[in-house]
Amino acid sequence: MKILALDNLQQVGIDVFSREGIEVDVKGKMTPEELAGVISNYDAVVVRGATKATAASFENATRVKVIGRAGSGTDNIDKQAATKKGVVVMNTPGGNTVTTGEHAIAMMMALARQIPQATASMKAGKWEKNKFMGTELTDKVLGIVGLGAIGKVVAERALGLKMAVVAFDPYVSKEDAARLGVETASLEEVYRRSDFITFHTPLTPETKGMVNAASIAKMKDGVYLVNCARGALVNEADLLGALQSGKVRGAALDVFSTEPPPPEMPLLAHPNVVLTPHLGAATTEAQEKVAVLIAEQICDFLKKGTIRNSVNFPSVAGELLPTLKPFLSLGERLGAFHGQLVQEPVKELKVEYHGEAGKLATAPVTISVLKGLLQYQTEEVNLVNARMVAEERGIKVTETKVPKAEEYASLIRVSVVTDKGESSVSGTVFGSAPRVVRIQGFSIEAELSGGILMLQNQDVPGVVGRIGTFLGEKGINIAGLQLGRKEVGGTAVSLINVDNAVPENVLAQMRKLPNIMAANYLIF
Repeated sequence: MKILALDNLQQVGIDVFSREGIEVDVKGKMTPEELAGVISNYDAVVVRGATKATAASFENATRVKVIGRAGSGTDNIDKQAATKKGVVVMNTPGGNTVTTGEHAIAMMMALARQIPQATASMKAGKWEKNKFMGTELTDKVLGIVGLGAIGKVVAERALGLKMAVVAFDPYVSKEDAARLGVETASLEEVYRRSDFITFHTPLTPETKGMVNAASIAKMKDGVYLVNCARGALVNEADLLGALQSGKVRGAALDVFSTEPPPPEMPLLAHPNVVLTPHLGAATTEAQEKVAVLIAEQICDFLKKGTIRNSVNFPSVAGELLPTLKPFLSLGERLGAFHGQLVQEPVKELKVEYHGEAGKLATAPVTISVLKGLLQYQTEEVNLVNARMVAEERGIKVTETKVPKAEEYASLIRVSVVTDKGESSVSGTVFGSAPRVVRIQGFSIEAELSGGILMLQNQDVPGVVGRIGTFLGEKGINIAGLQLGRKEVGGTAVSLINVDNAVPENVLAQMRKLPNIMAANYLIF
């Protein structure tokens, strides 16, 4: 067996392969074309963040079985292309958690005391003691948006600095936060109360650009902002405007919408901005830890067939995969259906297998359901760690098998329980295509693919026509329309397959249309 280790993987990781008797070629950064030219010579590839394993890189992947990312993010790996070639994609979630959390704290302290600016002044031969007046952290309110693994590290350390910590995370219960000594609040309240705000959320359609002119207007005058999560969370032009007006007193940024940012980017020159070049995971300890972890995972996979921390492949015997694969896709999409609608912590997930579906290896299907549900709450979930993430969040998971299905040969029903009650969605597989067949007791049949506009409306004449006209005026093309109701004149559910994304402002307008009770845009 032979390994290609790229991006100057730490020696401790190379040593793991060597101890296992596996040959390693150690290289620096490769272009996608360079990787494509050599990938067929190796059983496994290890990358960090520099090399981009694009679809072109996998075109000649006839031998490689696994590609591992020494780190948590896998944005530099085309997972769809890898999956098509049967290449397992692994990462090391959690390896950078402490380091990234500590970096956020360091950025906050540098921001509060203007340390980088004072350092630059001193190195320029100046003694500007009165220019760099700072602010204490003690007794200040730190708002944390996203109380996942990294957010919790930040919270623990901020509490040690005698700060008051208030957090917004719709997927973390008040009880879990209270055990940390953290108060939970709405996002608006976090904005209103906080002296410092740090962001630790995954990048989703909902969180993209969440720091913008409208949200900044809800914050305290003179607030400090820290972002060590994802650059696209921040509308950089709006942040610049708020810095120029004084609404935001200072900002600390480790990540940017474009990396590296262009030299002419105005934020680079603003005196109240502290900047680092995506250093959240850049410590010796973290890099060595993830190097060892990914090497151990790849060795276990190549020698024992054990799959750990895979982001694209379930733990299932190869001979069962062709039969199971359509149900894995169905399970993930049923979970994603709930994940895009639920706005509060999930207490329980119930997965029922009816008919022939109950005769399958259901454990990986349930994991797929969990992955689909949780992927909208954290970037760290994958098919291997989904159960662990669910346990950490206190989600009870139950499986039930029913020998006979009433209407279909195979049916999977997924129910989610929150403080607001229980909701369910059922689906089956037609050929190899996953379809939803029931939503909250409404019989409705639609393919779960692409973008779907889900509406709840009163069952009265003219609703469908108004919706079609409205979408047409917005330039949104309807690809398919399915309706479901329980009784004439009652509540109805509509699933509209659309060819264009439906932005939030269009959804907000749609919710104001006559007889429309709810409108959501789902992506599968």
